[in-house]
Amino acid sequence: MPEQTFNPQNVLMSDMKEGAVPKEYGTLILQDVQANSVVMQAAQNEPMTKPEKEFSFLANGPGAYWVDEGERIQTSKAEWLTATMRAKKLGVILLATREYLQYTMADFFTEMRPQIQKAFRLKFDEAALLNTDNPFAQSLEQSITTTGNIVTGDLNASNILKAEDFVTDNDFDPNGFISKSQNRSLLRDAVTGTDAAPVYLYDRNANSIDGLPVIDLKSSEMPKGRLYVGDFDQMRYGIPYNMNYELTTTGQISTITDQDGNPINLFEREMIAMRATMDVAFMVTQDEAFAKVEPAAETEPTA
Repeated sequence: MPEQTFNPQNVLMSDMKEGAVPKEYGTLILQDVQANSVVMQAAQNEPMTKPEKEFSFLANGPGAYWVDEGERIQTSKAEWLTATMRAKKLGVILLATREYLQYTMADFFTEMRPQIQKAFRLKFDEAALLNTDNPFAQSLEQSITTTGNIVTGDLNASNILKAEDFVTDNDFDPNGFISKSQNRSLLRDAVTGTDAAPVYLYDRNANSIDGLPVIDLKSSEMPKGRLYVGDFDQMRYGIPYNMNYELTTTGQISTITDQDGNPINLFEREMIAMRATMDVAFMVTQDEAFAKVEPAAETEPTA
């Protein structure tokens, strides 16, 4: 009898309650994460096959020299630095009704795909960019705080250009901005030039500022009025492994509550919970390559 090959189209979830997400669906989910994650859109992907990777990057390039005929060409020293990037495990728990156990694996992961990718990319972006619940040694916020490349004030043309200047003064070329959609009402008033000949920094149709692309972060953790700018080639991420999952029909989910604030009891509600995990790494290679505009802190009115 010929050996049968595994086909998620023919396997019920009730028979496969744990294991690796089937490769074709795991690949699609990871593609969704990469397509929608702000970090993964902006940063450089560093291929990884294990949890830790050491790599070298060019910090300062070699110079060139004018040379007379027959003269020995001078050499200058290029500065190569070594960095180590470590992956952290990211997990999400999603709820579904018990009927999902009768789905095939193919149908189940097709149905859950949007929820999985949204949960993963939002948690990763908030950690890597905003330093919110961050397991990594670095975040974009920490890098900018370290260098002090911060312009405090309104999101106007003058402050945006000052933030860009921080980056260029450090000999980096800005290649993008990270913003949020709520900033667009502020950006439309970012104008230079004169009243007779105004120059608008923000292009709404192209979603660009000063000719550079803008990626919007959909997170309540990022305040309106904050804007990041930098050379995002100096930011790296990596994904070493495929995703894994496990299903359960018993127990109480303490981190998910109902409308009354009570933890969800799976047995009482005839529900299932799926825990999905992925490993992802992040690092900033050059802190000086980034800057931000930060709204001034609101002060409490005095009595």
